[in-house]
Amino acid sequence: MDMLINGKHISADDLAEVKNPYNGEVIDTVPVSHLNNVDLAIDAAVNAKDSIQEMSAFKISNKLYAVYEKLKDNKDELAELLTKEVGKPINESVVEVNRSIETLKLSAEEAKRIYGETVPLDGGINGKGFFAFTQRVPLGVVAAITPFNYPLNLSIHKIAPAIACKNTVIIKPPINAPLTVMKFAELVNEEFPDGVINTVTGYGSEVGDALVTSPKVDKISFTGSVATGLLIASRAGMKKVTLELGGNDPLVVLKDADIDRAVNGVMNGAYLNAGQVCMGVKRIIVDESIADEFTQKLVRETKKIKMGDPMDKNTVLGTLIDEDAARMVEETVNNAVKAGAKILTGGKRDGAFYEATVLDNVTPDMDVVVNETFGPVAPIIKVKSTDEAIKVANDTEYGLQAGVFTENFRDGLRCANEIEAGTVFVNKQSTFRTDNMPFGGFKNSGTGKEGVKYAVEEMTKEKLIGLNLR
Repeated sequence: MDMLINGKHISADDLAEVKNPYNGEVIDTVPVSHLNNVDLAIDAAVNAKDSIQEMSAFKISNKLYAVYEKLKDNKDELAELLTKEVGKPINESVVEVNRSIETLKLSAEEAKRIYGETVPLDGGINGKGFFAFTQRVPLGVVAAITPFNYPLNLSIHKIAPAIACKNTVIIKPPINAPLTVMKFAELVNEEFPDGVINTVTGYGSEVGDALVTSPKVDKISFTGSVATGLLIASRAGMKKVTLELGGNDPLVVLKDADIDRAVNGVMNGAYLNAGQVCMGVKRIIVDESIADEFTQKLVRETKKIKMGDPMDKNTVLGTLIDEDAARMVEETVNNAVKAGAKILTGGKRDGAFYEATVLDNVTPDMDVVVNETFGPVAPIIKVKSTDEAIKVANDTEYGLQAGVFTENFRDGLRCANEIEAGTVFVNKQSTFRTDNMPFGGFKNSGTGKEGVKYAVEEMTKEKLIGLNLR
């Protein structure tokens, strides 16, 4: 599949294969772009700014609604393509596409709700006689860099709000799972002028870095690793930057929790997308008084998980993105076992598959919970009190989302207030997200917020206009 630059399909001399991680089959090839094509995409986006900024909010909204209808018409094809390029079960791909449709609809609605406010300058010295108000105006060119785990939805969370507030967009999709994003960009281009959306495929060290450092790009919106996020922050200069980085999200189960409900939270949080979720349940912090019962129930439910062909609607656990990723999970679990952890179920790799795994006897200093393990692993850490649970939950460089299970509203609210994370859910796992909520973390989990309304704020700048009426 070719890149889309200024409405034209552009290839390159070098091509990268996009492989199905389930069977190794080559699905398609995409160009490995170099700086010449990055420059073309940037110039196209710059030149298209006038064409989109001349449109009314009403027209922008209607065009996004038109893309929304096109996405609905193509949802089955895109869900199948997602499963083929990522390896996630088809049922999960359907959910991702449906969420993408919802995100696009929310963006079409938000295009007509980009408000300013009146500012009472007469509340300050010498302000009498002025009438002042603010406007939110587009930044210009937004460069979006997205990862493989939810390529379509995470890309639309950047593309659609950017266009809603009249920016042009360059999207660099993940080189190992670019196809659904590129197909979506084609749908957008059918409705908007050439250059409003552009796709550039290639490697972050060249394509990504060129976008980050270009003086013609006004905003970087990145989802990916902490290491890359820190590099972007250091090289972006005065650009606005939104960084959605890693997570090491805790699920805290207090002594009065509904154990069945908490176990269900782990099932929906630790194994989703084979554990390749930045806000997935990565650490299970359980009060020791209920740990045995909780662990027995979790192991029993984990053993029921069907792993296999991602296109089979009965499959719950698909592959990781590739065999190297599965090997990294295998090595991490094996190191934990050497350090004293115990595998209660799972713990085996088959190619790009890794079994859903429950680990007991885990301590907070083990690599499996110090660093973000991007795989279907449920490590259990036992604690003696709510105080200790909060302390262990906060003992990380990350702070994306967290979940707390308790029937005591005081303990629930205390945990919600004291756990250092961008979002804390009580009686829900950390993987829960609606596409209109503010989403973003504390500490090394990033800076800025996504969620359509909040992304629009990040992708505009505020101007004050004051009229001297005296």
